[in-house]
Amino acid sequence: MLDRTKAPQIHDAVEFTFALPPINTRQLQNGIPLYWLNAGVQDVMEIDWVFPAGLWYEQKPAVSGAVAALLKNGTSKYTAQQINEALEFYGASLKVNPGNDNCTVTLYTLTKHLPSLLPMVYEILTDAVFPEEELAIYKQNSIQRLLVNLRQCEFVANQRIDALLFGEFHPYGRFTRKEKIEALLREDLLAFYNAAFNLSNVKMFMAGNVGEKEVNNINEVFGNIIPVKAELQSEQFSAPGPSEKKHRVINDEAGVQGAIRIASLFPNRHHPDFAPMVVLNTLFGGYFGSRLMSNIREDKGYTYGIYSSLAPFVHGGSLTIHAEVGRDVVEPAVKEIYHEMETLCNEPADEEELLLVKNYLLGNLLGDLDGPFSILQRWRTIILNGLTAQHFDNNINTYKNITSAELQALAQKYYHRDNFYEVVVI
Repeated sequence: MLDRTKAPQIHDAVEFTFALPPINTRQLQNGIPLYWLNAGVQDVMEIDWVFPAGLWYEQKPAVSGAVAALLKNGTSKYTAQQINEALEFYGASLKVNPGNDNCTVTLYTLTKHLPSLLPMVYEILTDAVFPEEELAIYKQNSIQRLLVNLRQCEFVANQRIDALLFGEFHPYGRFTRKEKIEALLREDLLAFYNAAFNLSNVKMFMAGNVGEKEVNNINEVFGNIIPVKAELQSEQFSAPGPSEKKHRVINDEAGVQGAIRIASLFPNRHHPDFAPMVVLNTLFGGYFGSRLMSNIREDKGYTYGIYSSLAPFVHGGSLTIHAEVGRDVVEPAVKEIYHEMETLCNEPADEEELLLVKNYLLGNLLGDLDGPFSILQRWRTIILNGLTAQHFDNNINTYKNITSAELQALAQKYYHRDNFYEVVVI
């Protein structure tokens, strides 16, 4: 019998065993790949349609974002109002999330409503028309939003640091300009849509309380028509060569806050240093108890928050430190960031600090493995990056077993001050 007078034993997250639940793979009868996961007890589900329709494939600036924004705004059969009313009627949600490499269309719905919603989603993905009046409204709103954002130091800093890292004409470094939005034509949107949102290029993902019945529902709608193959055009890009790395921008003469961005290029998930760097980055600036936060927020009081993040893309990636601080303490804050870099290189982390970081990382992973949608997101990242389940297992092994000496060697490899671009916008 359970003795409730005794507290349960406390275990560190590093003591747990982690296993990514397997995913089912199925090809629809026309060859479209479907990855699906039966998990959860509630009759809700998520379906993702992932297209190679990000910034990387743009032939004209700003077109991928416009297509994503207007995708649900009308087809030959449905008006934008009819689409929104149908989604509301069934209590469903259809979101379009553009990115640097891909664009993901996600449907959340009760499982029982799937047969009713799939035909409409099919129409959106194969017969969007991008009405001229909707495009005009989009352009007007986008320009207004851009002009407002350009008054914010953090927005301008994000633009500038990406342009410095990758180059202003590189898809990952290119930023939207007013004249580029104004130049968009309906023909541009249709051309990009027909090439990028082609069912011959899609990967489908499904999770929730689902099974063969739902797989057959999808096959009936999306598996019957043989899509015409569309070749996607993309150029070869390389990061810019050495240039001036320190930039100070006065965006608002009366501004009282400065946005700091310090960043360098970093490899993507395929590189063997990526998983170890996840641990090192977390220790340095990746969570609320990090060194950057302890020094620059808690000790110095320069900011409410400072973070370091890894951004892995298909064709590269970056390591960036972000902070907004008072105008009068911008330079002291920058100095402290580099001081923490030097400490990371010169002094190994103690075992207590490293164990805390490991437990934080693995504890978050335990939460991610607790629901069907978050498990699906893990699998989606693995599949879209051409990896396998072994990659997940290897990462867990790294998080559990990496040593302070290995982290110090990694810091000495990547945290050279000369490797970083530095942008401050006031």
